[in-house]
Amino acid sequence: MAVVVVVALRRTAWPLPWLMMALVWMAIACVPAASAETAAYIVHMDKSAMPRAFSGHLRWYESTLAAAAPGADMFYVYDHAMHGFAARLGTEELERLRRSRGFVSCYRDDARAVRRDTTHTPEFLGVSAAGGLWEAADYGDDVIVGVVDTGVWPESASFRDDGLPPVPARWKGFCESGTAFDAAKACNRKLIGARKFNKGLVANTNVTIAINSPRDTEGHGTHTSSTAAGSPVPGASFFGYAPGTARGMAPRARVAMYKALWDEGTYPSDILAAIDQAIADGVDVLSLSLGLDGVPLYQDPIAIGTFAAMQRGVFVATSAGNEGPDLGFLHNGTPWTLTVASGTVDREFSGVVTLGDGTTVIGESLYPGGPTSLAATGLVFLGACDNSTVLAKNRDKVVLCDASDSLDSAIFGLQEAKVRAGIFLSNDSFRELSEHFSFPGVILSPQEGPLLLQYIRSSRAPRAAIKFEVTILGTKPAPMVATYSSRGPSGSCPTVLKPDVLAPGSLILASWAENISVATVGSRSLYNRFNIISGTSMACPHAAGVAALLRAVHPEWSPAAVRSALMTTASAVDNTFASIKDMGRRNHPATPLAMGSGHIDPVRAVDPGLVYEAAPEDYVKLMCAMNYTAAQIRTVAQSASAAVDCTGASLDLNYPSFIAFFDPSGTAAVERTFTRTVTNVGGAPASYSAKVLGLNGLTVTVVPDKLVFGGKNEKQKYTLVIRGQMKNKTDDVLHGSLTWVDAAGKYTVRSPIVATTASSVRF
Repeated sequence: MAVVVVVALRRTAWPLPWLMMALVWMAIACVPAASAETAAYIVHMDKSAMPRAFSGHLRWYESTLAAAAPGADMFYVYDHAMHGFAARLGTEELERLRRSRGFVSCYRDDARAVRRDTTHTPEFLGVSAAGGLWEAADYGDDVIVGVVDTGVWPESASFRDDGLPPVPARWKGFCESGTAFDAAKACNRKLIGARKFNKGLVANTNVTIAINSPRDTEGHGTHTSSTAAGSPVPGASFFGYAPGTARGMAPRARVAMYKALWDEGTYPSDILAAIDQAIADGVDVLSLSLGLDGVPLYQDPIAIGTFAAMQRGVFVATSAGNEGPDLGFLHNGTPWTLTVASGTVDREFSGVVTLGDGTTVIGESLYPGGPTSLAATGLVFLGACDNSTVLAKNRDKVVLCDASDSLDSAIFGLQEAKVRAGIFLSNDSFRELSEHFSFPGVILSPQEGPLLLQYIRSSRAPRAAIKFEVTILGTKPAPMVATYSSRGPSGSCPTVLKPDVLAPGSLILASWAENISVATVGSRSLYNRFNIISGTSMACPHAAGVAALLRAVHPEWSPAAVRSALMTTASAVDNTFASIKDMGRRNHPATPLAMGSGHIDPVRAVDPGLVYEAAPEDYVKLMCAMNYTAAQIRTVAQSASAAVDCTGASLDLNYPSFIAFFDPSGTAAVERTFTRTVTNVGGAPASYSAKVLGLNGLTVTVVPDKLVFGGKNEKQKYTLVIRGQMKNKTDDVLHGSLTWVDAAGKYTVRSPIVATTASSVRF
């Protein structure tokens, strides 16, 4: 099976004083092989240098290459991740090309120069760099990650235990045999526990459980657990897409699976039992890619179970839900867990369309069928592709559709008509969920429409060829908040800003249950060891895996300290150094109600400078201020006493973020006051100064605006006050940040601030 990997280059504008150094660098980067044999090169061109005589950069590239290397073929054209092309060139041809107008740089298309990590997120998050967090944390060794999910496929290579030491002595769990699951063979030093929980399901339904064991019968649990802590697996891919080595965020951490989600149904009692057992077994981190909608904390098994986990020092990551992009549909808004939103990574899966005149455009596709290249075929434009009769008459062609109104309808129409292939012009913000084509299909930006239509109109016999299995790395901008990712405010606890952070969740490759179909081509189901799927379910185990690394480095940190470190070091900018964009808001800057503090930065999180601590009694005081009854609070907090101490009850939890609600019908300015205490976990002595950005139209003051620490673990308190008025508009969101900046220049401790007229009504 052919595999294509495209590595995008970052364009660099060289200042004139450094021009000679730049030329030296280019000469080194583009040194060809000594022999006369040809080699493949990726060529970076300055698009702005294109002569006016050319109608487009594609024609210019073709002319430039033809002049330098007659007969050479461009096998890629890049126009998004970079500007340029890839081609095979000989020594003299390369030298001529280097003297061409607009040439910037080139380098060998050498597999040894490419990090081929299929999940790719360890590189995107920076944990795999030499001397980085992986090495500092010993890859998460000795940390136990528990996962409550659909079970596990133990035969997956992601759960091999090669090179792992014995199971930690503190581990109290075990492996449970059952249908198609032999514990003696399934578990090892990697997969150290596997249990099933379905008594609630059995009690509530008259059902026969087909596979009554921890075996995964859906794929979801295998995917999430291998994302969090899977062992390295060379040669992974999804039918040629994302080729390389798959590995989890904490590849030497141990995995314990607690199956509580079943094909036959899922019940809160089973979820709670699974969490309960995980605590008893001694897990250090829990990853929960599941949630309940519209329930208060005292009726939420996840909130209840995770409070107990937090009390015992277990860090818990939860998924925000997939009900975006409207405000207020987030679940798992639990104050004592980390709530994780989903974002994109700097990688795209593509289909390359080549028109009959040689023009090449790159679109989005995960079509897994064969052959990987569709030969040149007749091309026709059929508008919205909503006429089944016309589609049937053109089923032997490549059909171009204007899918701006409904991408799903257009895809369904072509699928039903059994056309040869489809090209869809669409900016649908959910389009990544449509890339798994069951027939040859590609999604293109509507910006490419005029180019394709002009070609069709000007050609007597328009044709198009398509190449699939193309993986492009280094795409920009990234990350972006995924449209489907659920937004805050939290209905279960509105006064705590949720979600907390953004993590990779879109189009993530990880291990899969091998007897569960991953794709369909025509009427044929396809199976694979790996699958590429999207959701906050995929974002959550990324954060859980990073938390495992932090626990390995800082076993003394509380769950609140780990959460704080992840939040205050998160990045609010993308890989173009602009504000992270929200796909669900037409790529406008994302607010903290979509991305929390920003995208997790594991390298910075290991040394955050300051942390915001919170103890179990602080959460009890929060629930008191929420007017929970003593019985409701005890349901969550499992108090041994009938009395609940509500002294000092407050909605103002010591949290690394701020959210203030305003009445849109208010007629006067109001104040919202927050008090926070930070603990110095960095060097000492230390001095921090406050810097506030954003929230235009409101006044934000911080008192004191300077914090001085004489020693490590010393605490300091400050107050933040928001003054002003937000009126005449519901669901309005203003946002900004407070950053404590270390005088020594080492630390920046950032907290998002939201002021909104969105509803603060609780479940």
